[in-house]
Amino acid sequence: MKLPIFTILGLFLTIAAVASYLNYRYIKVPSAIGLMIVGLGMSLAILGLDSLGLDIQSIAERFLERINFSEALMKGMLSFLLFAGALKINLDDLLKQKFIVSILATGGVLISTFLVGTALYLITSLLDINLPFIYCLVFGALIAPTDPVAVLSILKSVKAPKTLETKIAGESLFNDGVGVVVFTVLVGIAYGGGSLSVGGVIALFVKEAIGGAIFGLAIGWVAYRMLKTVDDHSVEILITLALVCGGYALASALHLSGPIAMVVSGLLIGNYGRRFAMSDNTRDHLDKFWELTDEILNAVLFVWIGMELLIISFPWNYLIVGLITIPVALVSRFISVWSAITAMKRWREFSRNATIILTWGGLRGGISIALALSLVTGAERNLIISITYIVVIFSILVQGLSIKSLIRKSI
Repeated sequence: MKLPIFTILGLFLTIAAVASYLNYRYIKVPSAIGLMIVGLGMSLAILGLDSLGLDIQSIAERFLERINFSEALMKGMLSFLLFAGALKINLDDLLKQKFIVSILATGGVLISTFLVGTALYLITSLLDINLPFIYCLVFGALIAPTDPVAVLSILKSVKAPKTLETKIAGESLFNDGVGVVVFTVLVGIAYGGGSLSVGGVIALFVKEAIGGAIFGLAIGWVAYRMLKTVDDHSVEILITLALVCGGYALASALHLSGPIAMVVSGLLIGNYGRRFAMSDNTRDHLDKFWELTDEILNAVLFVWIGMELLIISFPWNYLIVGLITIPVALVSRFISVWSAITAMKRWREFSRNATIILTWGGLRGGISIALALSLVTGAERNLIISITYIVVIFSILVQGLSIKSLIRKSI
């Protein structure tokens, strides 16, 4: 039975509100981490009560299984979160870091995909787990990009140097689009619907990524022109809402990268729109609206990630693979970042320990889980979901909680 959307929203918003209260009063860690801790705690509490004979777990599982996490995030929440995140990025600062951000968001994703996929294939072979190499590469693609939602949420409390923050935030906003394209190609090959045609891969990348950027620029410009002709904050906020909802839906229908389109249009509105098309009153209302939207959706998302523990199975061999994959993902990330920085060093200087900070600050989050959950049901899917969840939980809890002190020690 399909649950009413109001019931779903009501329950998650209530849980998120309680989780936010508990984090603010007692846990006192960055919001995203605290909310996920509460979500994980609720899941563990339900499992504990179930072991005592209270049949709560099955009820919670049935509820979560009726909600498509992958579709809710990738086809709904992500558009708002990316646009809200891009609104806050200073375009001048981003342009100064454009080469390193571009290399990390493209070459970095490809290098990490191959390294993680190859290592996972060797690990599963040693443990007598049958996971074809193409599925290992699929996992590499979904875990390679850093999650902009997780990264931007954690960066709010870190107070990193502006150049470093721009590198981390800029890369995370763009590399998910590249990761989704690579993931789509590999999934097509894995399920027999595609081939290893270099020309086909390049054409798909150009259409989705470059086409998405051009599309985002076009719809952002239309919205910008409309904003310039009115001076009413309610109308202007409604225009940005239409830009996000309608623009993302149209990009998906045209098979263009909706995430990249939202980032580009958000950068345009957040810089030129705020500067040339809005009054001080509108700018204030717009900033507060999108900041609140970002906070609410982040709260729901990270509580949801924590509660997904209830419907993901962790056999011992899957758990072992997941734990081994954590350092594999970090080493692969280090190699991809080191390669990019080494290639750029002859043209520009980087801050001390930039490679380590960019490696540790490359958090994985809800996008990786959503992509894993989008796979067709099967043994490969179950394994990939399990190890993805383990890597994501480690990334947000351990890396997210320690990145602040790492940055302080490194600057």
